[in-house]
Amino acid sequence: MPDPLIALSIATGLLGLTAVLFWPERGLWARWQHARHLNERVQSEDALKHIYKCEMKGRRPTLESIAGVIHASLDNTAELLSAMETNKFVSTLDGDIHLTPAGREAALHIIRAHRLWEHYLAEETGFEEAEWHGRAERLEHALTPEQVDELASQLGNPIYDPHGDPIPTASGQLISHGGQPLTKLPLGTPGRIVHLEDEPAIVYAQLVAEGLYPGMPVRIIEISSERVRFWANGDEHLLAPMLAANISVVAEPVTAEQETEEPLSPDSDTLNRLPIGAYAEVLGIANKCRGAERRRFMDLGILPGTKIKAEMRSPSGDPTAYIIRDALIALRQEQASLIRIRKPQAEAQR
Repeated sequence: MPDPLIALSIATGLLGLTAVLFWPERGLWARWQHARHLNERVQSEDALKHIYKCEMKGRRPTLESIAGVIHASLDNTAELLSAMETNKFVSTLDGDIHLTPAGREAALHIIRAHRLWEHYLAEETGFEEAEWHGRAERLEHALTPEQVDELASQLGNPIYDPHGDPIPTASGQLISHGGQPLTKLPLGTPGRIVHLEDEPAIVYAQLVAEGLYPGMPVRIIEISSERVRFWANGDEHLLAPMLAANISVVAEPVTAEQETEEPLSPDSDTLNRLPIGAYAEVLGIANKCRGAERRRFMDLGILPGTKIKAEMRSPSGDPTAYIIRDALIALRQEQASLIRIRKPQAEAQR
């Protein structure tokens, strides 16, 4: 006859195991189910976003292209699309995949959330530019339409994200930037960057490495089937036509505000080139500098008219210490390059 104490212990253990596995909402089974449903929702929203972008660009979304975007097998992607069709988010006609009105509304919601998150990350945080897209990809699925509206209101209802993509309104309207590929800008015509394509990431990383950003004035110097040579931000840039086509511009005269982004004369430069012991006057902060870093510069008193002295450089050569409003401030070369100055003056001349 079994020992009652052992039997009770086994029964208690089984009950405990059952509770761990099947406890409502908190059990492992419930958590697994929740995670599975969440993953399916994320994949569905990513698929809707991909189909929408394909439609906007006149491309044909395929089972293979969707599978690549959601990182799933073709069989699992086919199952997902079948469920989306049952839920009336997509329809198929002669093998082509199309969004229904409900699917388009859902796609615009997730695109709106993504681009608002990117705007938030750019303006309200110190995250590097290369991180904005990836973080927004993860955060975009967490907000309800009401929460997205609250975020938009908090940010002042911006029209464009940091890359220049239009942010859909709550009603689904988009205001196009009206740009054309840089490769279409006539030779010598002044223009302004209005959009940088942020997908694929490897292309965007190369554009960021060039120091390009929306709002920057540009002018084509040379264009051929092998290269596009253009002037922007006081520097000459050279890109392959395929890369340059990911930059959208509008042709327009350069305004006085935009001209502060470039050295207009031999008297202007960037702070990182200020020799040790020399003084200079701040002209402004580059538009590329945004969010927390821009606010930090302004809090330090780096404003037009401020006098700055390069005091000393670290043994490694970076950072450099500057005297700004009687305070000693260390700035990395990358940070100092964002500050526009008049060319240095010797202390004796001041």
